[in-house]
Amino acid sequence: MKSFVTVAVGGALGTLARFGIGEWLASDRLFPAATFLVNLSGSFLLGALLATMLLRGDDTGDRRTARLLLGTGFLGGYTTYSALAVETDQLLRADHVALATAYAMGTVLLGLVAALAGIATARAVAR
Repeated sequence: MKSFVTVAVGGALGTLARFGIGEWLASDRLFPAATFLVNLSGSFLLGALLATMLLRGDDTGDRRTARLLLGTGFLGGYTTYSALAVETDQLLRADHVALATAYAMGTVLLGLVAALAGIATARAVAR
């Protein structure tokens, strides 16, 4: 039950952070900048978090709680690949095929690059 509550608290806080960024970047622009920003920054942070935790030891005790709170909970609530899917569909339905394709593929590919950069950053800091 403790793990469930830990993930729920982290998820609620991550969702609120994502909502705040969405409000801050709200605009009439066609490109969904807020979702793009949270997904890329979340990928970087998750890569950095998990690499840092792996370098520090086994996934037990406080490290497991931190991973559940920050990784599964906060970053799981913060990132939003479901919004990526909805926004891509909206762009396609509005006949913005090139933008929809660039947005969807760019988010996934740059998300991978961001996660790898997070891992590399964590390793560099640990040295």
